[in-house]
Amino acid sequence: MIPEGFLEQTAHRFPRFTRDSVRIEPLEKGGSDRKYYRIAMPGEGSLILVKYGIQREENRHFCEIATFLRETGLRVPTIYHHDTEEQLIWVEDLGEVDLWSHRHAPWPERRALYQSTLEQAVHLHTRAHKHPLPSQLQAPFEAELYLWEQSYFFENCTGRHFGLPATTVESARNACPALGALATRLAERPRVLIHRDFQSQNILIRDGGAWLIDFQGLRFGLGEYDLASLLYDPYVPLTQPERETLIADTALLFAEAGYAVPADFREVVDLCAIQRLMQALGAYGFLGLVKEKPEFLRHISVALGSLREVVARVPGLEPFGAFLADLPVEG
Repeated sequence: MIPEGFLEQTAHRFPRFTRDSVRIEPLEKGGSDRKYYRIAMPGEGSLILVKYGIQREENRHFCEIATFLRETGLRVPTIYHHDTEEQLIWVEDLGEVDLWSHRHAPWPERRALYQSTLEQAVHLHTRAHKHPLPSQLQAPFEAELYLWEQSYFFENCTGRHFGLPATTVESARNACPALGALATRLAERPRVLIHRDFQSQNILIRDGGAWLIDFQGLRFGLGEYDLASLLYDPYVPLTQPERETLIADTALLFAEAGYAVPADFREVVDLCAIQRLMQALGAYGFLGLVKEKPEFLRHISVALGSLREVVARVPGLEPFGAFLADLPVEG
């Protein structure tokens, strides 16, 4: 239940939302430490109340980043009010329909929604940095962050979830120095502003167009990382031909924006997919076992299958592929 004080503050900030008549609906939102509530008033519409914690610094900068993104022309929700002392945000309600909700729709319909989503991504990657930046962004993708993602996978997925001994995990890492080289190679590439968690449940669909949410992790990194996050989202099954179509669509959008994609664009998408999938697998193990949210564990099998598939395409990662092949099929 929503704390009584939240209702009082909502009625104070928005007098039309009288306490005795509002409808309150708690919203589930992934592995976040934020709590979301939809507050609706008959005849007066609805809004979303967000209660965030102070454990993660990025939560405090959500409103500033939302304002920045909106000023750059991206479709993001409007911030109505931010109470910094109580860590409460009242924000525009964009509805309940996300990209994930359309996962079973016919491909032509899904492709149109993905194209709208990719238009937002390309806008972010090519134009947002030209505007005055927010005062606080998350740490950019350096080699250390890529290496942390890899460690997160080995610790929380192969170690914590699959139960492999630390010595086995360490031997597997030492047998594949190409993983370290992958981190270095990605870190040396030019960076742009990226969403960082660009997956189907963070894309809301309204009036047939894509809107971005959960963007407080905004930072400088590779646009291919956002693209890989979307195309290899474990929550949504995409076929490889569908992924290749969307990669081609993305290249066309970059061309239309006046940016030529680099010659190794397709290869870098795969490298970023490896990183993103390792990060996701680590997160599933951590959230499922440490945070005691076992529903995340059911996504491990799909994500691991995608990781095996991509690793098999990248020369030099054969030892890592063999290690992955020895993990149980069921995640």
